[in-house]
Amino acid sequence: MNKPLRRIAIFCGLLVLTLLIRDNWLQYVRADELKTDNNNRRVAIERYATPRGNIIVGGNPITGYKETSGDFKYKRTYKNGAMWAPVTGFVSQAYGANQLESIEDGILSGTDDQLFFRNTLDMITGTAKKGGNVVTTLNAAAQKAAYDGLKRQGGKGAVAAIDPATGKILALASYPSYDPSTIAGGTTSDEEAWKKLQKKNNADDPMLNRALREAYPPGSTFKVVTAAAALENGLYPDPDKPTKTPLPWTMPGTTTELKNEGDIPCKNATLRVALQWSCNTVFGKVGSDLGNEKMLEQAKKFGFTSEQFTPVRSTASVFSEDMAPSEVALSSIGQFNTAATPLQMAMVASAVANDGTLMKPYMVDELQTNDLDPLEKTKPEELSKPLSPANAQILQSMMETVVNDGTGKNAQISDITVGGKTGTAQHGVENSENPYAWFISYAKLSDDSSPVAVAVVIEDDNAVRDDISGGGLAAPIAKKVMEAVIGNKK
Repeated sequence: MNKPLRRIAIFCGLLVLTLLIRDNWLQYVRADELKTDNNNRRVAIERYATPRGNIIVGGNPITGYKETSGDFKYKRTYKNGAMWAPVTGFVSQAYGANQLESIEDGILSGTDDQLFFRNTLDMITGTAKKGGNVVTTLNAAAQKAAYDGLKRQGGKGAVAAIDPATGKILALASYPSYDPSTIAGGTTSDEEAWKKLQKKNNADDPMLNRALREAYPPGSTFKVVTAAAALENGLYPDPDKPTKTPLPWTMPGTTTELKNEGDIPCKNATLRVALQWSCNTVFGKVGSDLGNEKMLEQAKKFGFTSEQFTPVRSTASVFSEDMAPSEVALSSIGQFNTAATPLQMAMVASAVANDGTLMKPYMVDELQTNDLDPLEKTKPEELSKPLSPANAQILQSMMETVVNDGTGKNAQISDITVGGKTGTAQHGVENSENPYAWFISYAKLSDDSSPVAVAVVIEDDNAVRDDISGGGLAAPIAKKVMEAVIGNKK
């Protein structure tokens, strides 16, 4: 072979080698990246070419699908979409997906590796491909009670309810909400609906999942955590013996007296009486006496400072470190920097109800194929032990006093033992905004089992300030949620 031909042959060989390297690079190294690229329209077309699997509550689908015209054959539909949006999230031909629709997209769209055998069998038999199902832990009656209660109250708010024994999430409601069906397609009307839902265009921020993603000052509901710290650290092991709490009480390092709400019996009050009437002085002094380190340790045992994955991510609740004694005092009554999601405060009530054991909260019970064959089952998992069983039972008796004879009477249920704690949390510059109304609680059946723990928060800018209280606004909603769960247990 002469020299010019040899050069051409070498050059052509290098071109072929380059093409082979490039082809392998694209097909193997960058395959996953290209497959998930938002600009890859083929992936989107394939995603909506088959019916999407369902999200299931109590054996019934709360989602569906319908055929559309254009490249995308199917789009998602929702039943009672606004009520279930904090659970499902949305999936949209134009705007992607979030929450369960995103996290479990592989199962729902039928592309997950766990469905390989099912998809192969369908291909052989000529059966149309369809996504798998996500079976939730949610209780439909409890969710309806939560959402309807928030809607009747108006303003904004959220509810989280948990089965203390397992960690199963029974209700997760947020208000105002939105119907994911309105943004599921890619039409002009979907675009208009999407714009109206954005926070910059809608001050109510209806797409915010307040049950998981909004951390509020928990106010006096945090006193349950402080009471737990007092018991666990032996500061006041007997809830019925007087505490060393003068009235007035000046916060250490300051000349500022910590005030109580109204004329209530807080001087040297026992822990029980202090929780019953929500004495700021007693629990502020408890926190200050224990110190930042011990209070932070107790808060962490309940889940504070850590994100929770349900599998939808929940914002980490806050209890600060390196605080001055006066700041610890304020934080110990749920003010200063302390902030908690409704899920977090439901976890607090849940741990107390479950004799001191906190179970990891979760909302996906099982993943299934489209013909209901199980793929994956969630097993309950212990998260921590914030209290000893003995101290948990003491705190239960204190919370039951709150409902029977204190500020939580609106949560009483006939023939059912209910423990709870009210809270009214101040916020805004110099507390200029309407306070948040909180209530946390649990219910116990005659066999001493506790099927539900609940947290409710209400933020109502239009309410008369003096009428806002956890017992008045939030407790009635918690009661309805507990009744809904108990009704299913009887």
